[in-house]
Amino acid sequence: MDKKMCTVKIGEETRQYEEGTAYRDIAQEFQHLYAHPIVLVQLGRSRLQELNKRLKRDCTLEFITTADYIGNQTYRRSMCLLLVKAVHDVGGHDKVERVRIHFSVSKGYYCTVEGEVTLDEAFLGKVEERMRALVQENIPIEKHSVHTNEAIEQFRRHKMYDKEHLFEYRRVSKVNIYSIYGFEDYYYGYMVPDTGYLQYFSLHLYEDGFVIQMPTARCPDVVPPFEPYQKLFHVLRESVAWGDMQGIDTVGALNDVVTKDNMQEVVLVQEAHQERKIGEIAKMIADRRELKFILIAGPSSSGKTTFSHRLSIQLRANGLTPHPIAVDNFFVDREKTPKDADGNYDFECLGAIDVELFNQDMQALLKGEEVYLPVFDFKAGKQNRSAKPKRLGKQDILVIEGIHCLNPKLTEMLDDANKFKIYISALTQLNVDEHNRIPSTDGRLVRRIVRDARTRGNAAQRTISMWESVRRGEEANIFPYQEEADVMFNSSLLYELAVLKQYVEPLLFGVEKDSAAYVEAKRLLKFFDYFVGIGSDCVPPNSLLREFIGGGCFRV
Repeated sequence: MDKKMCTVKIGEETRQYEEGTAYRDIAQEFQHLYAHPIVLVQLGRSRLQELNKRLKRDCTLEFITTADYIGNQTYRRSMCLLLVKAVHDVGGHDKVERVRIHFSVSKGYYCTVEGEVTLDEAFLGKVEERMRALVQENIPIEKHSVHTNEAIEQFRRHKMYDKEHLFEYRRVSKVNIYSIYGFEDYYYGYMVPDTGYLQYFSLHLYEDGFVIQMPTARCPDVVPPFEPYQKLFHVLRESVAWGDMQGIDTVGALNDVVTKDNMQEVVLVQEAHQERKIGEIAKMIADRRELKFILIAGPSSSGKTTFSHRLSIQLRANGLTPHPIAVDNFFVDREKTPKDADGNYDFECLGAIDVELFNQDMQALLKGEEVYLPVFDFKAGKQNRSAKPKRLGKQDILVIEGIHCLNPKLTEMLDDANKFKIYISALTQLNVDEHNRIPSTDGRLVRRIVRDARTRGNAAQRTISMWESVRRGEEANIFPYQEEADVMFNSSLLYELAVLKQYVEPLLFGVEKDSAAYVEAKRLLKFFDYFVGIGSDCVPPNSLLREFIGGGCFRV
C-alpha cells in the first residue's frame, strides 16, 4: 500500500514528504541555509513541535534555530537536563539529594547541590568532563508520556519532592517525561533531539554553588565570559533564602499554602517583609543628611511608581519631605527624538531626554533657587513649563524616577554626594520546581499584560508583540547600570502569580490563533495551569501588586 504524501510549504518552497517523516529529517535538508542549528519547527503560526515529532498532514513549516529566543530557551532547558544527569553520575545517585537551578547570573544559571558531596573545583571539573562525554555520544533525549498518578509516584521514588507536589495539583491526565540514558526528569517546555546539540557551555564555581554559563540567542555558538553582578546576586540569593524560610520555594509549595493555610496571613507576611525593606532604605537615606536626590530605576513593570509612593511615606516618617520627579517630563520635543534602526522614535534611549536641562534644573534646586520644572505633553509631543515653581527646603528631598536614573550621564553635573541610587526589579524567587526556573521577565510580562489591558485598553497580543522591543531597551539602557545602585529592591511577591492568574488568563485566551503572539500566549496559559489561583480581596491597597491589578490607594 502506497504511503500517503503530505504537502509541506517552507518559505517560498513547497515539497512532498511521506506521512510520518520526522521533522528532524526535513530540517536536515534545509540546515545548510541556516547559520545555526535548527532545534524546533513551527506549524503555521500556532504550534511548536520538537524535531522528533512526525509529519501528519499538509502544513506550513518554519524552522526555529538557537539564534531565536525560543530556540535559545530550548537549548538552555536541554542543558539543564544534561547538567542534572551529569551531577548525579559524578556524585552518585544515592549521595546527591537535590540539584537546584535557582536564578540567572551573568548569562547562565546559579545552581547548588545538596547531599553527601563536596562541591569544589575537582568535583565541578568531573561534572564538566562527564557533560562533554555525553555530548560527544549524541545520546537521544527521549520523551514518553505517563499517567499523572504514575508520575507522582515516580517523582517520590526519585526523591524529586518538588515535582511530586507540583503534579498533585495538575488536572491533566498525562505527564511528559524526558530522559538521557534512563535518567528521567520533567521539564516545562521543549527539548533538543539529542545531547550532540549541547556543545557550548562552561561551569564556574561561585559563592556556595556554581554557574552554568551558556550562549545567548544573539551569539548562539559563543559562551560569553563569566561576569557576575555581585549586588544583584546577593539580592537574588537573599530572596531565595526568604522563600525557603517561608516554605514557599516552588509552585507546588505555594499551592499547598493556598489550599491548606490562612492565605490572608501569608499575604500580610509577604507585604510586611517588603514594607520592612522599604523602611530600611528610608532610614539609610535619612541618616545621610547631605542627600537631595533619590534616583530610582528599573525595568518595565517593576512597580517603580508604587515603590516611589511607599518610599516617600517612609521618608516622611523619618522627618523628610519628599517631592516626586518623573524624568519622562524632561523628554525633548517629539521632532527632536532620535530614531531607531527601523526609523521609529526611540523613546527609551538617553538622547530622548533633555539631559542638559535636567542637570541645570537639579543644580538650581540644589542651590535653593525657585525652578519651574517641565511638564511633558505626551499627546502634543511638546515640553511645557509647570505653572507652579518648586524650591527645596532644608528637609526636602527629590524622589526621581526614570529608566536612565542609574546612568551616570543623566546626572553627570550633580555631585555624587547628593545622590542615592535605587535599582528596583521584580526578581522572581519562586520556581516551578528545583529544575524549572520561572524567569523574572515572565513575571514582569504578565504584570504588564494585566496593567496594559486595565489602564490602556491594550489587548494581550499587542503587549506581547511589543515585549521584545521593550527587552532590547532594557538591555541597552537599564541592565548595564544596575550595579551603580546604592541599594537594590526586589518588588516580586511570593504569592503574586496566584493572584495574577485570574486576571491574565482571560486576556491570553483572547489572543487569536493567527496572531504572531499566539505561541507565547499559549505558553503562558500552560504555565498558569500549574497554579491554584486566589482572589485579590486579600491584597492590601498599598501593595505593589495593586499597580497592575488596580484598586490601590495610590494614583498609578
